[in-house]
Amino acid sequence: MFYLWLIVIIVLTIIECMTVNLVTIWYVASALVSLILSLFIDSFLIQFGVFAILGTIFLLTTRKALNRLIKNKNEKTNLDRVIGMKGIVTEEIKKNDNGEVKVDGKRWTAYADKKIKVDSIVQILEINGVKLKVKEVEE
Repeated sequence: MFYLWLIVIIVLTIIECMTVNLVTIWYVASALVSLILSLFIDSFLIQFGVFAILGTIFLLTTRKALNRLIKNKNEKTNLDRVIGMKGIVTEEIKKNDNGEVKVDGKRWTAYADKKIKVDSIVQILEINGVKLKVKEVEE
């Protein structure tokens, strides 16, 4: 049985390397436990039960946490970076009509839920297409 578990470990490792989905890696670990178990217990049924149950437990309990650690942190793009920044109104923004704001040295078309006068300070709430949704900052 030792060699059977060794083959299972190698095959599952190759599959994990090809898919990189962190699914078979847990079964590689449980196959390793079954390999060690095969040195002490001759029953294939017990070895396979340990392999299946332990692999499933590993998968269900640790996959999400490991995915969070491994996933690349989303870096803000130039567009996303301006969300939350403050800017200055360069062209009056009227309700239901576009105006213009200057944020981070660049001019953007902007809109708001209410009228905002020129030279007012605004905060960027979101980006819709190429327009910024802003709100006036009370000072």
